[in-house]
Amino acid sequence: MTAAKVGRASDAILKHTYPTRRFVSQHTVETMTAAASALTITKPDDFHLHVRDGPAMRAVVPLSAQVFRRAIIMPNLRPPVVSAKQAMEYKSRILQAVPDGIEFEPLMTLYLTDETTPDDVHSAKEKGVVAYKLYPAGATTNSDSGVTDINRCIPTLRTMAEAGLLLLVHGEVTDPRVDMFDREAVFIDTVLTPLLERVPDLRVVLEHITTKQAVDFVASAPSSVAATVTPQHMLYNRNVLFQGGLQPHSFCLPILKRERHRQAVAAAAMSGSKKFFLGTDSAPHARETKEASCGCAGIFSAPVALQLYAQMFEEAGQLQHLESFASHSGADFYGLPRNEDKVELVKQPLQVPTSYSYGDSTVIPICAGKTIHWNLA
Repeated sequence: MTAAKVGRASDAILKHTYPTRRFVSQHTVETMTAAASALTITKPDDFHLHVRDGPAMRAVVPLSAQVFRRAIIMPNLRPPVVSAKQAMEYKSRILQAVPDGIEFEPLMTLYLTDETTPDDVHSAKEKGVVAYKLYPAGATTNSDSGVTDINRCIPTLRTMAEAGLLLLVHGEVTDPRVDMFDREAVFIDTVLTPLLERVPDLRVVLEHITTKQAVDFVASAPSSVAATVTPQHMLYNRNVLFQGGLQPHSFCLPILKRERHRQAVAAAAMSGSKKFFLGTDSAPHARETKEASCGCAGIFSAPVALQLYAQMFEEAGQLQHLESFASHSGADFYGLPRNEDKVELVKQPLQVPTSYSYGDSTVIPICAGKTIHWNLA
C-alpha cells in the first residue's frame, strides 16, 4: 500500500470513528448515558505494564490484579531483566504481591541488548518468556542498557521469529539531532521498516503509539504487526504538559503529541481493528522523583485505566468496540486463550484518588482528584 493510500485510509477512519469531545452534543451524551448504564465484558489484559520491584511493586501489583487478568511485564528494572532465570525470579516476586483470592498472571519479557544471543532466546522460550523488549539505548526510563545498533541483533531476531517470541518495540530514535516530537516517525522510517524487510516473519508490537504516522504504519503492515494504545495518548495532547505551569505528572515517553496525532491514535483504538489493543504503559514513580529538577517520565494509570477507556469509547459512540480492544485483540495476537471470567463496569461517578501508597512514598495517578464517569461494579 502506498503512503498516500495509507494516509487516506487513516483519515477516513478518523473522520468516521472519532469525533473529538468538543463536538459531542449534550443530547448525544444524554442518549449514551441512558443507553449504557452498565457494561459486562470479558476480563481484560494489560499488554504493557510496569510494576517496578520491592516495596513499590508490592504497592502497585494489587491495583492491576484487581482489574486485569494478565499483564505483559516490562523488564526495565535496574539492573534490567536479561535472562530467563531473572525473569522467573521476578515473576515469583510479582505473584507474591497478588492478593489472596485474585487470579493474575504476569507474562514475562526480557530486555534485548546488543549481547543477547540466539541461545538466550531458546532458553527464554523453554522457560515461558513470551517476548523481548527493544529499548533503543537512552530512549526512556532505565534504557541505558538498550540496543545501540539494531543490525547487531539480526541473528537473534531471526531466532526469535523462528521460536515464536514477539518483539515489543519502544519506537523512538535517540539521535539528539532529531526533534523530540519526531522521534517515533523517524524510528518507523529508519529502523522498523528496514528491520521488517530483513526479518519479515518477526511478530512485532509497536508499543504506546503516539502519532498518525504510527497508526498508518500499523494499519498498512502485515498481520504480524500490531500496536498498543495507552489511555494518556488517547486522552491528552501536548498542551496538557504546560497548562497552568509545567505539569510533571503528565510527562511520559514517548511524549504527548499534537491534537491531530491524539485524534488519530484514539480513532485507531476505537475503530474495531484487531491490530490495536490495550496496553496502559502504567509507569509509577515516587512523587518526589516526578516533581524534581529532572523529573522521571511515566504516567501511573493502572487503577483507573479501564474506567477511562470506557469513558472515552462511550463519548465517541464506540462503546461496542471496547471489549475487542480491551479483552480480545491482544490475546488473539499473542496466541493466548481469551479469558473466561467477566468484569462489570457501571455508569457511576468515580473521584480518582489524589495519590496512592508507593513503598515509603506516594504515586500520583492519571486524572488525580478528578471525577470520571465509569467505575468497576
